[in-house]
Amino acid sequence: MAIPAGLLSVADLTAEEIRGLISRAASLKQGEAPSSLKGKAIALVFEKPSLRTRVSFDVAIWQLGGHAVYLSPEEVGLGKRESIPDVARTLSRFVDGIVGRTYSHQTLIELARHSRVPVINGLSDHEHPCQALGDLLTIHEKRGALKGLRLAYVGDGNNVARSLLLVASLAGMDFCIASPPGYGLDDATMGQAKASAAKSGARISVASDCRTAVKGAAVVYTDVWTSMGQESEAETRRRAFAAYQVDEPLLSLAGEDAILMHPLPAHHGEEVAEGLLDHPRSVVFDQAENRLHIQKAVLLRVLGGQAV
Repeated sequence: MAIPAGLLSVADLTAEEIRGLISRAASLKQGEAPSSLKGKAIALVFEKPSLRTRVSFDVAIWQLGGHAVYLSPEEVGLGKRESIPDVARTLSRFVDGIVGRTYSHQTLIELARHSRVPVINGLSDHEHPCQALGDLLTIHEKRGALKGLRLAYVGDGNNVARSLLLVASLAGMDFCIASPPGYGLDDATMGQAKASAAKSGARISVASDCRTAVKGAAVVYTDVWTSMGQESEAETRRRAFAAYQVDEPLLSLAGEDAILMHPLPAHHGEEVAEGLLDHPRSVVFDQAENRLHIQKAVLLRVLGGQAV
């Protein structure tokens, strides 16, 4: 059975499609108001708590004329109360698309495999594609371009880092990551990104320390040291990441017009110094807003019958 075209990974997209999504999102942000989802319903199947993903998708669907149906963990119980294939097959009879926010990426793959309608990744343990696409929209807004800019990622090689690396390598952005030993990105992801970079001209690198990664960068990016589902590792991770906090002295090493990014929620005083999200270089809340606009562009591509 063919999987309906959705968005499970940024690697599902070409460089041209990424540029198209960013361009369309910018147009939508300026006031373009299509009603392409009129009469359509989209299920939001969430296993994890959410502020930005839930609200931005709910509002995006409404603004495009559609209807969002939020399904909490207790209501569905993916793989527990009801099997994943049965959930997918049932929802496919009711809705036109599914946004999944799951602990395991395999859950999303299984949902997509058994669904008659497209599935969009609203976050999994492996990737966060809508976050990364929204981040590129923000960088393009603030810096006017993507190709040739260098993004320095300081912290855990998690789902956000993975999607950022993959989308940056497709878009021609240089990417450097600094993580404690054992917490970097996996070899398979690095290899995939380097293959894309060979075509786009991007440069992918791993730094031994934060200062080397950040020096001269156009974008300084960090994320939590402990993601949802890793709470039992929190104290071990705090010790491992103690030298990987982004603070003002570290930020000062970046390029003159560098911006500071964080996908939120933030653990103030851990991965980012207290008060730094209010720094003049911080674009964190513009970044959060842009989730709405990029997700509208994604919804139009996946469900609105519009090429972007």
